[in-house]
Amino acid sequence: MPYPLSQLNPMSQAEFVEAIGPAFEATPAIAAQVWHQRPFASVADLHQRMVAIVRSLSPEDKLALIKAHPDLGARVAMADASVAEQSKAGLTDLSAAEYERFQSLNQRYKDTFGFPFILAVAGHTKASILENFAQRVNNPVEVEMATALGQIEAIARLRLDSWIEDSSKRQTDEG
Repeated sequence: MPYPLSQLNPMSQAEFVEAIGPAFEATPAIAAQVWHQRPFASVADLHQRMVAIVRSLSPEDKLALIKAHPDLGARVAMADASVAEQSKAGLTDLSAAEYERFQSLNQRYKDTFGFPFILAVAGHTKASILENFAQRVNNPVEVEMATALGQIEAIARLRLDSWIEDSSKRQTDEG
């Protein structure tokens, strides 16, 4: 069940980080930092402030954030949110041939860029994910790093939207 924003705002820092720390994969420090900026008027406000923290990170910390993400279609331990997202896109039910294809593409991508391929998989299929792999592997590294960070921001927004009940949005939708 989602947290109402009115319940999230007064949480202690430890509770807050436990609730939304996984929004940015294996990087709860972002939630810990944004906690000091409470209260948040909406999920969009919270997300925007978290994104500002990410964008202010050093290049090394941005790379660490990117590298914290699991390979798509990998059969490894990953955050619950990643498992759920990849499952909805059919990546947890790959045939042996599909699994090998994803592993090959993941390795080619990592060999090219030095970090994992990242895509907000919501609304994607195995085929559209493979298309994205094929298109993006030819990008310059600077473009691909910016694309990966943009995808991470999108993933975080989707996670926050699913974890937080935003009464300000509901009032706008009802009005």
